[in-house]
Amino acid sequence: MPRNRNAVTRRCFVQGSTASSLALAGFGRTSFAQNTNPNIVFILADDLGYADVSCYGQRDYTTPNVDRLALEGLRFTQGYSNSANCSPTRTALITGRYQMRLQVGLEEPINAATPKTIGLPPSHPTLPSLLKRAGYRTSLVGKWHLGFLPDYSPLKSGYDRFFGIFGGAADYFNHGRDASRSGAEAYQLNEQEVPVERHGYMTDLLGDKAVEIVEGYASSKEPFLLSLHFTAPHWPWEGPGDEEESKRIRNTFHRDGGTQKTYMAMMQSLDGNIGRVLQALEAHRLSANTIVIFTSDNGGERFSNIWPFTGMKGELLEGGLRIPAIARWPGRIPAGAVSEQVMITMDWMPTLLAAAGAQPDASYPPDGENLLPVLTGGAPAHSRKLFWRFKSGEQRALRDSDWKYLQIAGNEFLFDVVKDPRERANLKDRYKDVFERLKNDWATWNDTMLAERPRPAPYSNPGNFLADHYGVVNPAPTAAPASAAQR
Repeated sequence: MPRNRNAVTRRCFVQGSTASSLALAGFGRTSFAQNTNPNIVFILADDLGYADVSCYGQRDYTTPNVDRLALEGLRFTQGYSNSANCSPTRTALITGRYQMRLQVGLEEPINAATPKTIGLPPSHPTLPSLLKRAGYRTSLVGKWHLGFLPDYSPLKSGYDRFFGIFGGAADYFNHGRDASRSGAEAYQLNEQEVPVERHGYMTDLLGDKAVEIVEGYASSKEPFLLSLHFTAPHWPWEGPGDEEESKRIRNTFHRDGGTQKTYMAMMQSLDGNIGRVLQALEAHRLSANTIVIFTSDNGGERFSNIWPFTGMKGELLEGGLRIPAIARWPGRIPAGAVSEQVMITMDWMPTLLAAAGAQPDASYPPDGENLLPVLTGGAPAHSRKLFWRFKSGEQRALRDSDWKYLQIAGNEFLFDVVKDPRERANLKDRYKDVFERLKNDWATWNDTMLAERPRPAPYSNPGNFLADHYGVVNPAPTAAPASAAQR
């Protein structure tokens, strides 16, 4: 079993204590109109690294509202994303299945090169559609990134309401009808399926809408799902005070620039808006009957803190996959709990359906696991076998108990990621039987998935980067891997 013995730190406890004490009264009562089925607020950050929040190790700034969720709920120490970037993980989250079962999940991620015929099929059951069938009202605020109109939309996949962007990211200030390519595919804001003009910082606009939706649901007799999928802290690197910088770079494709100070401002804005949503739940006596989830879609980017791991977004090393994962449900999930249970993004769908008394569609059985028994404290952590695939760099990975098989850029590894979370000691020659077993298990699993997309996905890290990052000395490919060629 995993051997980490992390706990909620004293720092996390102190930072959350004041806010928690003010909220305890709200936990003791429920809005008179509330259904007994829990409301669900699912908060998804974008490109947030494992230690970008203080209760997971951040020391340069504090995130008191995320810390408070950990203090009042359960914090997983071995949470994984389904992929090392956006669209595939979001496919797994909304379907509860390995993303490689759907064509949209092969896009890593959806971008300008993706055919507009590719997206999440409206016929596929989703977390919001199944909850809607069970009597829930459903809203998505923020990033969709699972296909474009006219064929694909949150409203076609189970959500009643949508306010956000269809694409992968947006400039934090320039997101109206005339939004140009300002470094993050700058897709405009939409209300439902209609472009809208809103002036302000994107994280604040999403927080405003989330609070508005909570307030609108407060008097309803039906439970609700609010998916709050922030674009922060995804590039472009712009804090709340950087509107002039946004204007300067408006007509350039911009994913460079930024500073750690800017990133800190982005993170603190994200945390502050999470706090506003938590306050809205309390103000309307909804906290006691609301499950709140906080997590990220993949590992961190260039300014992220991914300690104690290596790697980043786009890589199947731990730093590209390990993410914060926190769940709060007063009275059901023990406060201040820490779980070493290995878990993955697609587990949330069956877990939340179980909490809501709903069932998956029998024709689309989830690959994720219902972890409600772990969350509520009755079940011990148990071993898992989880699989990944990423076309760029011909990457493959399998986590089985404490072991991890990894292939990247033509190099193969076997790590004990509990004893060696930085993935430095390659044990494939010492434990040849384990290495071969995991490699064969990965191949068997891969045979049950769709083949990789035919379009190339070059991987071009220089040789010295590989030597430092993976402990190998062979140079990176000078061109796209052969398997990435058109076929």
